[in-house]
Amino acid sequence: MALYAELHRHLGGSVVPRVLWRYFQRSQPDSASPFADYEAFEEFYTRPRNTLDEYLELHTLVEKVQTAETLPYFIFRLMRGAYVFENLAYLELRYTPYLRTPEHLSQTERIELMASIVQVVGQASQLDEYPIVNSQILCMHSRLPYAVNRAIVELAAQMPQYVCGIDLAGGDNHYGERMSEYIELYDYARSLGINTTGHLYETPDGCHPELLPYLMRIGHGIQIPLQHPELLPELAQRGQCLEVCPTTYLKTGTLQDLQQLKIVFDRCFEAGVDIAICTDNAGLHNMRLPFEYESLLTQDIISFQQLQACQEAAFRHAFAWKYQQRPESILNKILHPQLDLVRS
Repeated sequence: MALYAELHRHLGGSVVPRVLWRYFQRSQPDSASPFADYEAFEEFYTRPRNTLDEYLELHTLVEKVQTAETLPYFIFRLMRGAYVFENLAYLELRYTPYLRTPEHLSQTERIELMASIVQVVGQASQLDEYPIVNSQILCMHSRLPYAVNRAIVELAAQMPQYVCGIDLAGGDNHYGERMSEYIELYDYARSLGINTTGHLYETPDGCHPELLPYLMRIGHGIQIPLQHPELLPELAQRGQCLEVCPTTYLKTGTLQDLQQLKIVFDRCFEAGVDIAICTDNAGLHNMRLPFEYESLLTQDIISFQQLQACQEAAFRHAFAWKYQQRPESILNKILHPQLDLVRS
């Protein structure tokens, strides 16, 4: 039984279409009414978009229904599917807690409620029947004001029992005008000892080298080996890892063919830069993590040796430090009762 570590999965994009459809039917029939049936909804929910911005609009569909009251419903089904169908041993869920608070409240009130959202997600993720080691990455967002993003950084520092790092989301093509803010926030996070990743170098318009020194991992980062391979030695020296999410680039129109990723893997391996293969938004894609690996392998984009190297890199770069072990160690920790049963 192969075990996987998932380092880049969004809480909103993790809801598989069938689960979301059933929730709409039971709790918000008006949201389901525009669609003739489930098949029509699934086609809308999972079809490729023309741009990253168009793709990211889908997140708002789920964010609005992921409240403090409903999050346990969605997280239970997420964890069950990840354990049963994906063999996940380790999972980092990322999301923006502010966007799970009621929109009618003031900014101050919403900021105050973020801690309760983090607690709900953390407690709902601890399931004895699906023992996946997991933690949260809190996302700053390019659509949110400085005060909210700073509060997200401080919240990450205040709740290490649930949070292992911070991220910056919202489309890397929108960072430019506020770059000084983001550099200050990442520098502040590092001063607090917070692990850092960030959506960067995903699109040709999202290449911001000034942010790279502040990141421990790079969310996506595919434009570095594709367009800026001269940066790879710096990444290798800093020990940074790319979080590559293959299906995303087809869904957002960033790449036209998965074969384009062969250059990404070849150049990174040659330069000694680690890659963790991730799903990003498994629900939006109808794609489980083992099939991301299988797709890359069967299309000769990576070899078996590179596949194994990516599996190990994902565990090695996991932010929840006490679980940074080799996959075999996590296998013994999580599946010990099952292994004893087999031996008997």
